[in-house]
Amino acid sequence: MKFRPFGKHGFDVSEIGFGAWAIGGSWGPQSETDSVDALKKSLDLGVNFIDTAAGYGGGKSERIIGEVLKDRGGSKIHVATKTPPASGAWPPTPYDDPEDRYSELYLRENLAERMKFLASDKVDVLQLHTWTRAWNRDPKPFAHLRNIQAEGKIGLIGISTPEHDQNAVIDLMRGGWVDTVQVIYNIFEQEPAAELLDVAGETGTAIIVRVAFDEGVLTGKFTADTQFAEDDFRRNYFAGDRLSRAVDRAEEIRKDVEGSGYTMAQVALKFVLAHPAVSTVIPGIRNVNQAELNCAVSELPDLDTDLMIRLRRHNWRRAFWYSGK
Repeated sequence: MKFRPFGKHGFDVSEIGFGAWAIGGSWGPQSETDSVDALKKSLDLGVNFIDTAAGYGGGKSERIIGEVLKDRGGSKIHVATKTPPASGAWPPTPYDDPEDRYSELYLRENLAERMKFLASDKVDVLQLHTWTRAWNRDPKPFAHLRNIQAEGKIGLIGISTPEHDQNAVIDLMRGGWVDTVQVIYNIFEQEPAAELLDVAGETGTAIIVRVAFDEGVLTGKFTADTQFAEDDFRRNYFAGDRLSRAVDRAEEIRKDVEGSGYTMAQVALKFVLAHPAVSTVIPGIRNVNQAELNCAVSELPDLDTDLMIRLRRHNWRRAFWYSGK
């Protein structure tokens, strides 16, 4: 496993992290035994960064992580979790008051719950789970978090980008409000390379990349006929013609990958890791096999320049799955 600086924050993290959404639920059937074994194997293979959230099974993902780490010695494992806004529209609307959605009292109460599930008296990285650009002029929730951070209950403060407006966090980075940013970046979604990732490099903001496989389609394992379980969020994500269109585009990527010596999944992770501002990428890991396959990517050679250039052509400006090609 290779390691990278976590922004300007003085420690290194494994460039392959553990994405812990699926072990909390919402991805179809998942046994807790598989979840525990997947996490343990990942740690054995050098992973030292785990990402989870309050919303991943209502604390189930955090509980599993806390139990696995409780009696584990060795090197420091960095755990990032997320606090969602208080009840209301998701994502918050421009008309929402940040004090209604992320008040200091609410943040303190939610942090206490996160620490309880993780069985820890401190959260290494606490991220707000979404945001609205409307709050950038007066980002009070981050002022509250800085107060809590000064008390030693939070290591670093971060944000998980709102999917529809990821660039909304750029002003927060430049203003010094956040230590970390979790962003969607993959072969289809390359917009962060326009500005966000460069600003992270300039400001020393640690970058955590999520959705590197575009919820699985960039691994090449789906077909237009793939069926998802009733409790699998991808059933809605790929609703209508979305799956067939995404599969068609993934097959175009496969043509560029053929003969490279890499699998589709390996290329998807290596593409993300090619950007120097990226600290870690957090593919979802549900079983031991996925742990072994994803962690092994770290030791593979970097993609060559010609392949990177070809992959950049697959940038897909789909926005909200607009109907054009």
